[in-house]
Amino acid sequence: MRADSFLIAAEGGPRSDVVDAALADSAPTVLWLDQPARPVAAPALDGPTTADLVVVGGGFTGLWTALCAVEADPGRTVVVLEANETAAGATGRNGGFCDASLTHGLENGVAHWPEEIADLVRLGDENLGEIVATIDRHDIDCGAERTGELNVAVADWQAVELADAVDVHLAHGIEATLLDAPTTRSRVDSPLYRAGLLIPNRTVMLDPARLAWGLRTAAESLGVRFYDHSAVRSLEATLSSIRVGTDHGTVTTDRAVVATNAYQSPIRAIRKRVAPVYDHVLATEPLSSTQLASLGWMGREGLSDVGNQFHYYRLTPDDRILWGGWDALYHFGNRVGPDHEQSESTTRTLARHFLATFPQLEGIRFTHRWGGPIATTSRFTCTWGTSHRGRAAWVAGYTGLGVGASRFGARVALDLVDGITSERTSLEMVQRAPFPFPPEPLRWPAIQLTRRAIKNCDRRDGRRGPWLSLLDRFGIGFDS
Repeated sequence: MRADSFLIAAEGGPRSDVVDAALADSAPTVLWLDQPARPVAAPALDGPTTADLVVVGGGFTGLWTALCAVEADPGRTVVVLEANETAAGATGRNGGFCDASLTHGLENGVAHWPEEIADLVRLGDENLGEIVATIDRHDIDCGAERTGELNVAVADWQAVELADAVDVHLAHGIEATLLDAPTTRSRVDSPLYRAGLLIPNRTVMLDPARLAWGLRTAAESLGVRFYDHSAVRSLEATLSSIRVGTDHGTVTTDRAVVATNAYQSPIRAIRKRVAPVYDHVLATEPLSSTQLASLGWMGREGLSDVGNQFHYYRLTPDDRILWGGWDALYHFGNRVGPDHEQSESTTRTLARHFLATFPQLEGIRFTHRWGGPIATTSRFTCTWGTSHRGRAAWVAGYTGLGVGASRFGARVALDLVDGITSERTSLEMVQRAPFPFPPEPLRWPAIQLTRRAIKNCDRRDGRRGPWLSLLDRFGIGFDS
């Protein structure tokens, strides 16, 4: 077996018994959803009803769609249909990095939309500001902290990439500072760090589930009706409306926005553009004051390392460390569901990498382990479309950083379904769809081949290799 590229940097990593002890008491439960603030589920739709707008999906995109719709037009009647419960999907399972980027990072945006990137940066900053304003306006208690982010290099070739990245950020008016190894370690102490890139003003760390529940409460206060456990089975267009069908009810509506992201959708076109991949996460017990002091981390920045396979991590409001990423697991046939939410091998890999990064925390216990599906596109950013004679719009595929970008995605979808031509809908990012993933049975082997190429790229100090270079030529990617 070839050595794990991350543990090569750690010179072997922790012993197996140390990993076993750290995971021994971990529960297969989502940290953010395991709290008393979780609201009682709304009743399921039962029987017929009507609305001006139906939103399919109660995650971030659906919540922002509903709230923005009624704030812009208080007389509009809006119904949200959720297959499970608010925040039960990717919305309640992510790291809580609410970032200004709409393009899965600045470099990805420059690569795909060099002529638009200045506008995309500005729109992203405005979007983040509007999210913070909404949190304040509706008094949403989600532990929001404007901490910024710190990207760290754990290999020499990654340090070179960070040096290039700081120039790109400064060229586009984004404050960024390149840190050497000692300065990086003075902010957060790990023996692996070779360099850091501090971006102080474009990331808010928060509790994603509490944000979602707060958005739902705000929308309900403005008249939005929520129905949980009401999976949409059909969308049928008539001459003057759309009929939205669930197992036990129907909604006749003028417009519909479909915001199911990685989950099964009533619009088949979405499946061509997105692939659901599973991300896995660990959370530690709350750190003691001594453990916190051993790390530094006084700025509480959101962190990520910058390999092609990467980790993201942060301090939670109660001083746990949330640690996720690395693997992106695709299951044949676009399968999603509870059976794929736990992966013993990925969980152990994450624990080993955590203890290699922070050896001073040996003896800490993980309390929660979970996974969830991310809808990725071949360019790592969301995509939009319309159907049903323009009465339905859909948006999916944030890949990463969707906590913030979901609000922008919702605003675009509302413009599309309402027939409004705006700066948002005129963007090439919106107008031009990403390259589709191949259908099965080709999709699974293509993704596995790409995953292996990504691992080999990190082992070869970032050299892309023939397969990834070919994908780069066509603007196609797959990320961990």
